[in-house]
Amino acid sequence: MPTSKPTSTSKPAASPRSKPVVIVAGVALAATLLGLVSYAATKPSSPSGTSGNSVAEVSVDPSAGVYPELEAYARRDASDKLALGRADAPVVLIEYADFKCGYCGKFARDTEPELVKKYVDAGTLRIEWRNFPIFGEESEAAARASWAAGQQGRFWEFHKAAYAPGAKEKGFGKERLAALAKEAGVADLARFARDADSAAAREAVSKDQEQGYSLGATSTPSFLVNGRPIAGAQPMEAFTEAIEAAARTAKSKPSEPSAPSASETGGAGR
Repeated sequence: MPTSKPTSTSKPAASPRSKPVVIVAGVALAATLLGLVSYAATKPSSPSGTSGNSVAEVSVDPSAGVYPELEAYARRDASDKLALGRADAPVVLIEYADFKCGYCGKFARDTEPELVKKYVDAGTLRIEWRNFPIFGEESEAAARASWAAGQQGRFWEFHKAAYAPGAKEKGFGKERLAALAKEAGVADLARFARDADSAAAREAVSKDQEQGYSLGATSTPSFLVNGRPIAGAQPMEAFTEAIEAAARTAKSKPSEPSAPSASETGGAGR
């Protein structure tokens, strides 16, 4: 089924030449799959009241395939303010989401806390957030605001406040975003306002958008679990199956040799 880019008020930067050659094949394959399951996750029910194939049946079935090349999309940056969990965790779940998306809110409230308790706290899982605003100006403003909150170490607190029941119905105007930042415990609200309107915030959001578009994402939330596409606020069981399968695969891989110590190379330690 053909896919199209979701409506957005800013156009992601086009820099296909900058993408590592090694992931191109994986991107092409996953774009078709993720676009298909994104559509399946959000298409309206049939007149009889029954929906078509569920995305869980498409994306969690082992036959859907895993694209190891897409594991390169995980940043694994220990200084990433928009991530939870160890940078060296065996499994990375990347979430592409919009603060105005109701299904993203459902995942944030119902499923993500359980994943954190069961897998992140145990060191098995790392969650990396990608801002993927597709519902207009307020979506983009909220995305930049979340990034700005992250600059003061309060991204996940902002995330919780923005996804609280009834939060999106109040909108994400400038005053409302400032109130959410205050609720999240952002210490310097003047800096928050400057950061949210900065070129750096716009660039960070655009970078995340470009990555989502390159994967063929057409709805939110969309996910990658060690290169395995999943779309929609799926039940806990769907994520459990994908995470545990990825953890088993990671465990079976031969460990990479550790880097030589400073004494072995003759260099000075820090």
